[in-house]
Amino acid sequence: MPPDQSDSPVSRRRKPKFAPITLSEQDGVRYLHFGTEWIQGAMRLRKPNWIELEYAQQMMAWMLFIEQPKRIVQLGLGAAALTKFCRHWYPKSPVTVVELNPSVIDICRSMFKLPEDDDLLTILEGDAMDFVEHKPNHRSADVLQIDLYDATARGPVLESVEFYRSCAACLARGGIATINLFGDHPSFQRNIPAICEAFDTVICLPEVHQGNVVVIAFKNTPTLDFADLYARAAVIRDITKLPTRSWVDGIKSAVTQGSPKDR
Repeated sequence: MPPDQSDSPVSRRRKPKFAPITLSEQDGVRYLHFGTEWIQGAMRLRKPNWIELEYAQQMMAWMLFIEQPKRIVQLGLGAAALTKFCRHWYPKSPVTVVELNPSVIDICRSMFKLPEDDDLLTILEGDAMDFVEHKPNHRSADVLQIDLYDATARGPVLESVEFYRSCAACLARGGIATINLFGDHPSFQRNIPAICEAFDTVICLPEVHQGNVVVIAFKNTPTLDFADLYARAAVIRDITKLPTRSWVDGIKSAVTQGSPKDR
């Protein structure tokens, strides 16, 4: 069980003021907004389990390295695209989602086809910092997907070294975190050093959309066999239709350029 967050120092420190949730639709896609034009998530109405946005697709890049995760944790629900995709393609893997705004949970269930909780799906209303600092959650997940944005959608609401160290602590050995950042925003230069401090190996995929950069953060340094990664990518692409080869291309390019730790 998560800690009593009403008593948490972090909860006392963060008193969120939630922006109004708004929706829009265009060309068969429903979009989630927090009272601004910034897109917080999307769902193709005829394919509710598909991941519509390219950066969100890249958040699944851990699939290249982990075949069957024992547990998936997602910090930030968005429009539930990652949650539904993971539930669909990994039906035996428990999925836990931490979302601060109760209205986001409600709107995802009513408008984005998020299923109700069951034995393998748990949606927690709470603070991501509380969750990752809670000792029983340490070493409990193979995969951690981090997408924590407010209404302005220009920088993560949690970005400290302490936060990312706690995220790494939640991963089992060999675990992987994927993190959504904005490459053209000052927050990027704060987050990358903090992530590098917390994880053994950090790889940035190429920027997409209007500046989204997905970071793959490895708790333990991986062995990168690109022939194997391309073969694995082809299998995943054939099954899920995700553009996995471009992920491997991005990883290969990033490795050639050198680690962010070395820059």
